[in-house]
Amino acid sequence: MAREKTKFICQDCGYETPKWMGKCPGCGNWHTLVEELIPKTPSFPNSANIYLTGGLPQPITAINTSMEARSSTSIKEVDRVLGGGIVAGSLVLIGGDPGIGKSTLLLQISNLCSQKYGKVLYVSGEESARQIRIRAERLGALSDSLYILSETNMEEIERQINTLAPELIVIDSIQMVYQPQLSSIPGSVSQVRECTGHLMKIAKGKGIPIFIVGHITKEGTLAGPRVLEHMVDTVLYFEGERNYAYRILRAVKNRFGSTNEIGIFQMGEGGLEEIANPSEILLAERTTGVPGSVVISSLEGTRPLLVEVQALVSSSNLASPRRTATGLDYQRTALLLAVLEKRLGMFLSTQDVYVNVVGGIKLNEPAADLGVTVAIASSFKERIVSPQTVLIGEVGLTGEVRSVGQIEARINEAAKLGFKRCIIPGSSLRKLNRKDSLEVVGVESVEQALELVLGGE
Repeated sequence: MAREKTKFICQDCGYETPKWMGKCPGCGNWHTLVEELIPKTPSFPNSANIYLTGGLPQPITAINTSMEARSSTSIKEVDRVLGGGIVAGSLVLIGGDPGIGKSTLLLQISNLCSQKYGKVLYVSGEESARQIRIRAERLGALSDSLYILSETNMEEIERQINTLAPELIVIDSIQMVYQPQLSSIPGSVSQVRECTGHLMKIAKGKGIPIFIVGHITKEGTLAGPRVLEHMVDTVLYFEGERNYAYRILRAVKNRFGSTNEIGIFQMGEGGLEEIANPSEILLAERTTGVPGSVVISSLEGTRPLLVEVQALVSSSNLASPRRTATGLDYQRTALLLAVLEKRLGMFLSTQDVYVNVVGGIKLNEPAADLGVTVAIASSFKERIVSPQTVLIGEVGLTGEVRSVGQIEARINEAAKLGFKRCIIPGSSLRKLNRKDSLEVVGVESVEQALELVLGGE
């Protein structure tokens, strides 16, 4: 009897090798190579043709795009992130930490779409039909057109799809689904790749949009091979802290719309509730008249957000003072501390510095630099920043304040919420032509901004 052939596959990046290695040459991680049998025949003989639709070459101007009409989910925040709605035949991957609300959101979307468009198939490999019914009762997601299937066998799932002919499919989760023709366990690289490819074939061949849930590793990335994100049309990340009620749905890949769009939700007793005016909600519990508190205008995709940044500077008894940044990039915060110490003479090397973005929001853009810098200086000098002031600007290593994108949208958001003054880069001020009650002041350096906001010595 011939010996079965095996190969070792990295469970993080999908690298394949005929022999075991302690360290994966592809991604550099240790002990991620797992032995799997090599199937004698391909699982899907026509899997190489998943994306081929046939036909003859034609001019791009003659291609009909009427098939890409979007269907609304009836949740405006989800439609925003998807680029206007669900595209027929699209494959959408949504990931997030355990318990963040992925299944809750998809069950709400399934219920609304079933009421509006017809049959929706919700496939769960992690919960029984009874468990889903209990959760649906809590969410008020009970519809005769919403069908629940507790199954992990890919062949059986496809059989039920062909029988039911749904308008929308949800797979929760892709790591639990398996193809019986493969010998590897569910969640392995081979299973995830083959099952995702088969779902892609179903979505494109039948024109049915499919949502699939992906698990998140401890590093915060999607579990499984990197090719998983390349295969799907859209990748959504569900972010948030368990201790906060707010959740952010962020698009990091979208073939049918812009990336980096976000939708903001609040977790309530009846599930996830969309927040129409997030800036007002994020500033609702703001405490005024306290040093170290400032408001900045950040931009997430096309949406401006006003958020509060708090800083606390206190004397340290340690040889190496503590530096903590919550919701901000730690390296960026350390850079701003160095600018304050070198360019403005603030002796912070003996001070503990804590910086926090209120509400569990994570800021990744440099436009928050000026606000963070002023917040730290305000706490260090024990001087209060006017609660009616918004700060916008990037800070350079020489202490200069640089311009940022879409300054008009940021200022409009501040004016809409009743702020009286906005501190922006001087180069951006020269491009504005505004006539309203909001005072817009341009600054060229951090020193000038501090004199304007905190006053002289």
